[in-house]
Order: sequence, then structure tokens, then C-alpha cells
Amino acid sequence: MPINFGKAEFVRSAAAAEQFLWDGLPQFAFAGRSNVGKSSVINRLLGRKNLAYVGASPGKTTQVNYYLVDRRAYLVDLPGYGYAKVSRAEKERWGRLMERYFQEARITTGVLIVDVRHKPTVNDLTMHGWFRETGCPEIVVANKLDKLKKSQIDPALSLIRETLELGEADVLLPFSAEKGTGKEELIRLLNAAAEARS
Repeated sequence: MPINFGKAEFVRSAAAAEQFLWDGLPQFAFAGRSNVGKSSVINRLLGRKNLAYVGASPGKTTQVNYYLVDRRAYLVDLPGYGYAKVSRAEKERWGRLMERYFQEARITTGVLIVDVRHKPTVNDLTMHGWFRETGCPEIVVANKLDKLKKSQIDPALSLIRETLELGEADVLLPFSAEKGTGKEELIRLLNAAAEARS
């Protein structure tokens, strides 16, 4: 039975490693820089308008947030990164939290959200590297597809593929949180990953 992503509830926010949840259920970890629309992607995936907090200003996700999906898996919303207005101490706290999460990680699938309109940043490359080091499968979601003209899509996707050094087998999924493009494919990929793990 596929996981029903329409059934989701917020479980907890972890501000320290002791609060991480490792109870054996699959974990889909979502990462992306602060203004990439990560919360919007999560809300679109779960079919909810405001389950994941969409901030008026970027950088609002400062903890590791867990959503229980269909009582069978966790969607893990990782802190947004790369937002300039955050203090150095706060950035360092996020960094330490992320390092601990990835050190202890039992991630089923990593979902790296990038902005399809821009070349992936140094921070995107770092997060991509962390996912690779855990050995978990990774889905790169190229969000904000609705902002591009049709003629711009292929060159934009090629630049992302090249920058992140994605091979033929690596998944790069064009996505629009605004329109819902890519939602069904993302659900299919996450279900396949959960099934492969079990």
C-alpha cells in the first residue's frame, strides 16, 4: 500500500540532537536554502496550505521539524540555510545541528530543493555532499518551474545537473509548488524509496 501523503501531522521540533527521532520509520529529509520555497513544496506534497510554516521572511525554519505521514514515515523539514540576515552564532548553531543530524542519520531519502532559475549555490553543494556521504538516495527537486518560459527549462536543468555533477541515474525533478507540477512523481519516488528500504 502506498503511503498516503494527504494524511500528515506535525510531531515535534528538535532544537538539539537529543530530540531527534529515530524510531525505525522511514525518514524523508527535505533541505534547501531559505528562500527556495521548501515549506511550499512540503505543503503542496502533503496537500495542505500551511502545515509547514511559510514565512514572510526567509530563514524561519531554525529547527528540525518532523511530520508523521500516514503513521508510516516521517517527512523531516531541515533548517533553511544561506540566509544572510541571521547572526553568526545562529548560523553556527544550525551548522552544528545539521552536522549531528547527518552524523546520526538513518535517512531513507534526501530531497534537496533548488531554485530552477539559478545555478546551485555553494551551500546547495555542501548539502548535496552531505546527502551523498550518508549513502541515502537523493532526489533533487528544481522548484519554481512556473517562473520559467518553456525555452528556458532545459538549459536551466542542464546547469543544475552539471553544477551538482549528477549522473544519468540521479533524479532531477522539475517542480512547481505553485502549480503542483511534479507532485505525483515526487510521491511515486518517495513511495518507491520506502518500499526498497523495507
